[in-house]
Amino acid sequence: MDRSGLVEAVAHKAAEGGDLSLEQVGRVVDALFGTVDRAGALAEALRAGKTVTLTGFGSFHQEDGEPSLRPGKALNEFVHGEVG
Repeated sequence: MDRSGLVEAVAHKAAEGGDLSLEQVGRVVDALFGTVDRAGALAEALRAGKTVTLTGFGSFHQEDGEPSLRPGKALNEFVHGEVG
């Protein structure tokens, strides 16, 4: 899934609880993950040596100087078809 696909999928999920435009969701995705020209909040936190934890999803951290994701229990269970 590329950025456009992610933005569309997030906008669709967000529409279940209210309306967000593709532009609004795109700005949020860019603020979190960054763009070619500007780092996002996630990259800035990793550079500062912080761990970013999203309960259930997992944690982003540095491992041997490289960015890494340690999946959370809920993500693992969903990916492996153990929950809905």
